[in-house]
Amino acid sequence: MIAVDQILRVPLLPVLAAQGLLVRRKAQLLPEPVGARHGQSGSGPKLRLLIAGDSSAAGVGAQTQDTALSGQLVTHLAPHFSVDWRVEATTGHITPDTIARLKDLPKQRFDVVVFALGVNDVTRATTSGQFYQRQAKLMALLRARFTPRLILTSGVPKMELFPALPQPLAWVLGQQAARLDRAQERLAETVPELHRLPLDIPVEPRFAATDGYHPSPAFYQLWARSLGNQIIAHHT
Repeated sequence: MIAVDQILRVPLLPVLAAQGLLVRRKAQLLPEPVGARHGQSGSGPKLRLLIAGDSSAAGVGAQTQDTALSGQLVTHLAPHFSVDWRVEATTGHITPDTIARLKDLPKQRFDVVVFALGVNDVTRATTSGQFYQRQAKLMALLRARFTPRLILTSGVPKMELFPALPQPLAWVLGQQAARLDRAQERLAETVPELHRLPLDIPVEPRFAATDGYHPSPAFYQLWARSLGNQIIAHHT
């Protein structure tokens, strides 16, 4: 059954295209943060951590990796583990891009994989069926190549809440994001290692970066805390 927003995309196409172009231009003004993308930190049992995905995994919205998702997650985990961590993420990546990137890594062990993907899949008009298949392929790659005990995601964000998105674009992208998120939820039922952590952040200006599209360091801190608590619970 075709959803209402999918039907209305045709008459709304000129407006959606114009709004999407303006948002894209503004969002691209923020660079990926500077700083190391791999290292060791903390003390205790060894924990090998891989963070992969798109601009949010790369930390866009923060000025340095220390205040991005990677740095704040490692900081949260360091009192409990000796964390050997690595970030493999790039602005604009969709699921097939991440698959290709991870295939280039040597086969190795990561105890935990955190990935953030979906926003660009939404904006590229990926169908829920395509997203399911591509994410299933990603899960197969992670399990075969890195043998993680835990794979964590917070799902596809609620794009209708992004401050930068005007109506009706916010509504259309929000509906599509929800469909992809449900597809990933179905996939999680078939992959024992995959855990989804809903991230219900209050809609407040301080949680958005200056472009209104990416997370702020305050958002990354809450996100890292949620992920970190799950990792600690799973490994203790």
